[in-house]
Amino acid sequence: MTSIPPEPGAAEPPGQDQSVGRLLSAVTSDLQTLFRQEVELAKTEIREEAARAGKAAGMYGGAGFAGYMVLLFLSLAAVLGLANVMDGGWAALIVTAVWAIVAAVLYQKGRARMRTVSPKPERTVATLKENAEWARHPTR
Repeated sequence: MTSIPPEPGAAEPPGQDQSVGRLLSAVTSDLQTLFRQEVELAKTEIREEAARAGKAAGMYGGAGFAGYMVLLFLSLAAVLGLANVMDGGWAALIVTAVWAIVAAVLYQKGRARMRTVSPKPERTVATLKENAEWARHPTR
């Protein structure tokens, strides 16, 4: 059997050896396309998740407002209940003092927790330093 040489400009049949340059070019092109598609997929997923998170945050906001209203009317009910056994002004002052104590305790706890927060990402800084050291001396 004789083999027929391919026409110039025709695609090489599969199984024939292609040049390394063509293969690398094809791989590079495929990798670029894959990378672009992955980035686009990530952007789309982030947008969808952000939209869901926004809706959830709106619901949290609504729940917070509803909770505030509950506490407001509960406080009003406490004032009116205490007003049955004492003067209304003293009843309002007692309920206000209770809320002031709650606010002070929450403030102190929040302040203590805020002091433990570090604004600098310690682990990231450490790994960046390690990476920079390795880049300077990769054989060590």
